[in-house]
Formats: sequence, structure tokens, C-alpha cells
Amino acid sequence: MIKMSEVDTKIKEKYYEPENFKLQFKEVLTDYSKFLFKPGKEDEELKKRDFLYNRLKSKRKFATKLDNTLTKIGLVAVFIVICWAVFAPWIARYNYFFVQGIDYSVSWYDPPTAAHPFGVSKFGRDVLSRLIWGARSSLSIGLIAIVMASIFGVIVGILSAYQGGIIDSIIMRIVDIIMAFPGLIMIIIIVSILGNEMYYIMLIYGVLGIPGYARLIRGSVLQEKTKTYVEASKVSGSSDWRIMFRHILPNCIAPVIVAVTFNVGGIILSLAGLSFLGFGDYALIEWGTDINIARSRLTTAPWASIWPGVGIFITVLGFMLIGDGLRDALDPRLQGKKKK
Repeated sequence: MIKMSEVDTKIKEKYYEPENFKLQFKEVLTDYSKFLFKPGKEDEELKKRDFLYNRLKSKRKFATKLDNTLTKIGLVAVFIVICWAVFAPWIARYNYFFVQGIDYSVSWYDPPTAAHPFGVSKFGRDVLSRLIWGARSSLSIGLIAIVMASIFGVIVGILSAYQGGIIDSIIMRIVDIIMAFPGLIMIIIIVSILGNEMYYIMLIYGVLGIPGYARLIRGSVLQEKTKTYVEASKVSGSSDWRIMFRHILPNCIAPVIVAVTFNVGGIILSLAGLSFLGFGDYALIEWGTDINIARSRLTTAPWASIWPGVGIFITVLGFMLIGDGLRDALDPRLQGKKKK
């Protein structure tokens, strides 16, 4: 195998060091004139240069496709929210338990001051600190639920499409039944039965997200399993599990990656709506709960509900922009097209 360092060194020695005219003319006569008399002759140096170019191009191609303004804005927005969630104990002025209790030193719904830059909400709670701590709750529930839904959804979808027949029919009918019910109403019903603790909410969102990923990857697997490389794997004696998860899955995973980024924002928005309706976990600091508590003071203390809404907006917009950038980068139909 040709090493990139050797190729790069030889190219520099060959084409960048100055040579006199005689040597250059001799090289043209002895080396490149043979292309006129030997059809199909390939120059080894050009092959090395082509290898180096393709090697660098393959490494930078994906990053180049993500190099657009909107995707960068999405990455910055998500990075800010993740920093809020991870470094909340150091960024927030007041700790988690303090902003969950009652502060008697300030009046309820006080306007912004130096001690409370974003104002105060009900029970004298600092709005800025609750905004920062709320990022941890939203991201924890959203990411854990989406990982659970995507992993199990991919497994179910591949098994259904690859096995086919009665197995495919049974799985898809179950998926159709689950997807037929309105998601938010179904979540409210299940939360009312099981309880509104965070663990139940994550489990519900994870289970209800499985059918979407199963259907998404099933369509791709149905196309891939008819291709030649799958037949070659069967002939070579590969097991069904190896074919499904070693050969087919890598060629079908791109739509799932894009869907994950879109759905994280959707789950966070749905969680905020659930908390706004009063079905969230009141033991958590959550943006939807803050909006629900302060909705009666929109005219007298708008800061108490506007800033949690801004947190939801930044998070959802960031994941949506990243998902849009990933879709453009991973969609083969968009390869080679310039973005307008």
C-alpha cells in the first residue's frame, strides 16, 4: 500500500524543485513520448498523484457538505444548550434545589435586576438559573428516548424487511396500530396511568418512537436486500444476522441519522407541550412547566414565560438545522449539486 507521506514527498521532489531546461526536455522525450506509441500506458507518477487527491477528497467530502451557514448556526445553538446542560452547576448562579424551592428574600415576579438578570418567576425563583437547569432535563429525556427508539426501531425494521412473509406482516400491522393513535393524546393517557415521573416519560417516548424508525429503515432494507452483494454474502455462507447488521445496515443508516436529529427537537417540543398541559414531572426543572406556571402573568411579568420559550426555540431550531445539513450531506441524490 502506498503511504501518503511518501507520495507527497516524491511529488514535491518531482514537481516543485527547480530543474534546468535540459533535464526537463529529456524527461519529456524519454518518459512522456512513450504514450504516443503504447496505447493504454499509465504514468506511475500520475497514478500516485491521483491516489493522493482521492484520499484527501474522500476524507474532506462529508465535512465540505456540512460547510454551510445554517448548519453552523445549528451546531452553535446545540453546543450552547449542551454547555448549559453539562456545566449547569458552574454556570447557574443558584443551585438546583434552591431554584426548586421558595425564596422569601425577593418578591414574586420581580423584574430583571443585577442579582436576577432575567427576572424572577413564581415563588421567587431565578429565571436564568431555571433556564440553564432546564436544558439538562430536556436534553436528558430527549436524547435517551431517541436513542432507545432508534436502536430498537432499527432492529425491528431490519428483521421485518429481511425476513419478510408472515413476520413482516405481523410486525407492520402492530406498527400501523401504534401509529394510528395521536401521539400526544396517547402519551397523556399512559402518563395518567403510570405516573408522570421522568423515567416513565422517557420510556413512553422511547417506545412510541420505535414504529417510526422501523418503517423508515424497512423501506431501505427492502431495496438493499435484492442487490448483488447480499446474494454474494449468502453464497459465501454468512449468517442472516451478519448480513443484516454488517452488510445491509451500513448502507441504510443515513436516513436514520437524519431522522434522529430532527426527532430530538420534536421530542423536546412535545415534552414542553406535555409539561405545559400539566402532565410533566413537577420534580424537574423543565421549560414547559415554567411557561405553564407563568402563563397567567404574560402582561405583568412576560420575562417569566418568554425566556423558557427562547430556550425551547434555540434547542429545537438547532437540531432542525443540523438535521437539514445532515440530510443534504448524506442524501445521494444531492451529491454533486451545488447549493444555491
